[in-house]
Amino acid sequence: MPKRENISMSVIRRLPRYYRFLTHLKEKGVTRISSTELSVKLGLTASQIRQDLNCFGGFGQQGYGYIVDQLCDEIGNILGLSNRYKTILIGAGNLGRAIATHMQFEEEGFELIGIFDSSPSKTGTRINGKIVMDTTELEDFCEKEKPVMAILCIPREGVHSILERLYSLGVRNFWNFSHYDISMRYEDTVVENVHLNDSLMTLCYRISNPNNK
Repeated sequence: MPKRENISMSVIRRLPRYYRFLTHLKEKGVTRISSTELSVKLGLTASQIRQDLNCFGGFGQQGYGYIVDQLCDEIGNILGLSNRYKTILIGAGNLGRAIATHMQFEEEGFELIGIFDSSPSKTGTRINGKIVMDTTELEDFCEKEKPVMAILCIPREGVHSILERLYSLGVRNFWNFSHYDISMRYEDTVVENVHLNDSLMTLCYRISNPNNK
């Protein structure tokens, strides 16, 4: 797939929503849909949808619309969902355990190959078929398995030291639940920050201000 540049993050962040909805349509047996029908279902304008998809090439036919399974596959390819990037998870507490147990990593472009924690009460336990390893084993494991992405489910104050170790081991991509600003320290990393508190406060505002959609 040719490298694409200068595509806005707002467009990229809409792609998983398109993919999720199209997958649902496939499961229901829908074979074709127009941009107008998509716009009604997704709460976007038909023009916005066409502009988003045109960033990656033309997928629809005027007067015919989009072939659902074809467009779903194309968006999956754009997102790189078949890459199975080797991934490790740091932090086997409640959040880490929930992510390791319930996320369908293989369907979303990743393969969870290791789980680590520094707590003796957690190491040696099993989560979704994987034994939680002590973080002292991190170097040996990474040198052997070469993970490219790490999920950080540890407190903010614990990130600095583990981040330096991961970076020195070649890990440059992070799904970060820690509230630590990784990209400020290492500019060549790819980071997706997840701030659950921010999302909850946003919901609180929207409930408090129902006229502000």
